[in-house]
This record gives sequence, structure tokens and C-alpha cells, in this order.
Amino acid sequence: MFKTVLIPLALAAVPGFSLAQSYDELATVEVLTGWRTDAGTHVAALEITLAPGWVTYWRAPGDTGIPPQFRFSSVDNIQSVTPHWPTPLVFGEDGMRSIGYYDSVVFPLTVDLGDETGPVSVSGELMIGVCEEICIPVTLHFDALLPEVGAPDSAINAALSAQPRNRAQGGVGTVTCAIDPINDGLRLTAVIDVAPTAASEHVVIESGNPSVWVSEAETTRIGDRLTAVVEMVHPSGGFFAVDRSDVRITLFGGNRAIDIRGCSAG
Repeated sequence: MFKTVLIPLALAAVPGFSLAQSYDELATVEVLTGWRTDAGTHVAALEITLAPGWVTYWRAPGDTGIPPQFRFSSVDNIQSVTPHWPTPLVFGEDGMRSIGYYDSVVFPLTVDLGDETGPVSVSGELMIGVCEEICIPVTLHFDALLPEVGAPDSAINAALSAQPRNRAQGGVGTVTCAIDPINDGLRLTAVIDVAPTAASEHVVIESGNPSVWVSEAETTRIGDRLTAVVEMVHPSGGFFAVDRSDVRITLFGGNRAIDIRGCSAG
């Protein structure tokens, strides 16, 4: 029997389109089978190639995009699959900000095999949004055999190297989050001690719960102190709790980004 590993990322609805529709000419997927690590995990990747002029989206896609959703199945003992996210671009027009990738993207995967040895079969589907003037959900199917040994792959390594810097690498000091109630949810105010990264900076804040809507951050900076304010609304429309350790803040500046996990009470 197949064991299924589901990574639950929220998928936005697009009026007039169905996930069952096929748009194979807009995007293709290839499994980069990668290599087995000394720790017994397997490093692989999904490489997405888009039609000219189309884009796809990051896990927090902004105002108009659709976040990817991964689904993996295997006849073997795969325990979990963790996707990694190369630094995306921030783009938009008419005051609408989106975050994603042009032309192509490689999503590295860390596959926890448990006690499994030898080649491992993996299959599944990747649901993504592809956009030009409109956004269309596309479901891509894949099936591959991950080798027992394999070899390092330059495309996978490049995508891993393109991930945002972590807190230490980005020179981030204290990060606090003040949480206040508003009529339909919460307001979170993050204060980040970090030197300017570029003339134009963007902040994305994720609550840790993909079903919670988070507004675009309003940012201000005084010297090395950056403040970002967002509103959060739960589908229930009522009060809800936010665990500060689950809050994820990404600071985009120029062609680089910093990934900040968690914050303390403000």
C-alpha cells in the first residue's frame, strides 16, 4: 500500500478555474533524483519550467499569487519530505505585490527515509499557480526512482545556496513581536534590529498557520531598527492565538533575503 506524505500549504481559489483542468503547455516538472547523504536522508528536487512570460509563486505569494502545494506518495518507507525555498523575486504593478519566480525554479527536497535502504520510489503531484495576465492553478504529476547513492547535482546545490540567509548570517539582533486585538483578528508589530539591506526593503510575515490571512506589511525604518506591522485574520473571523515561536519573518532587500524564525514578546 502507498504511504502518502502531505505538506499542507494553503491553496488560494481562483474564480472560473478548476484544479482538475490541465494546462500542460504552461508548466512542466522534472525530478532531479539527487543523492543519499551520510545521515541516511536523500536530497532531491523538483525542477519547474514555465512557458515564456509566465511566473509561479513562493510559499507566501503576496496579493495575487497561488502558493505551491506538494503531495508525495511512495511504496517505500518515506517518513517525510521537506521542501526548500530559493530566494524569490518581489514584483508587482498597480499597487499589488507578488512574490515568486520567472521562467523556472528548482525546489530542493530533503527526504527522510527512516530505515529504508536501496533505491526508493517516489511519486506525487505538485499544484502551483502560473500567472501572466491571469492566474491559473496547474497540477503537475511526477514519478521517479531515487538512487541508493546518486551524485551531487549542481542545479540542486545552486538552489540550496540560493535560500535566504538565516538570522545569524543576516546579522539580525533582537526581534520582538507585539500582538494586539483588532475587530476581526490581530495586529502584529515586529521590531527587528538589523542594518539596512537595500534602498528598498520588503517584509513578509507568516503566522505559522497557513489558513490565517496576513496582510502586506507596512514597514518603517529608523537607523538599524526596522518595524513591520501586519493584520492577521482567522477564517472563523474571531479571536485566535499566535505562537511567537511559529512566526516567520522574511526580509527582502535587493536580490537577497533573510529568514527569521520566531520572535520574543514585544
